[in-house]
Amino acid sequence: MNEALLVYPMFAMFSLTAAVLRILFMRRVRAVRNKQVPLAFFSTYQGVEPEATAQASRHFVNLFEAPLLFYVVCLAAMTIHHVSLALLALAWAYVLARVLHSWIHLGRNRIGNRIRTYFASWLVLAAMWVVLLIEVIRGSAA
Repeated sequence: MNEALLVYPMFAMFSLTAAVLRILFMRRVRAVRNKQVPLAFFSTYQGVEPEATAQASRHFVNLFEAPLLFYVVCLAAMTIHHVSLALLALAWAYVLARVLHSWIHLGRNRIGNRIRTYFASWLVLAAMWVVLLIEVIRGSAA
């Protein structure tokens, strides 16, 4: 399979991160305009941040936590030439789970749905690593 195909779900994750950054920026601008927080707050983050901006900020940071392992497994698979249809399908499933998680977290933020979706994304991520490991073991045994 063409290793470069994993670039597409990786780009989708990048696009999700960029979209969340845009949401964060818009929420911060709105908070300043509505006088919920002074502009100076964002120079040191001292004081109380409005819930909407804190929520988007936390979500943006979260996109640099677990998804880092997604990028690593994708790059590892591409580098060692072990990209399979299963790995590609799991990569897209991970992106879908993270998009759903973002939609839930930045929307109504129902904690039960959010936790289930986040856990599902971790299961998919773990499956990606297991599939890659199995493929490497099979490849070295051949």
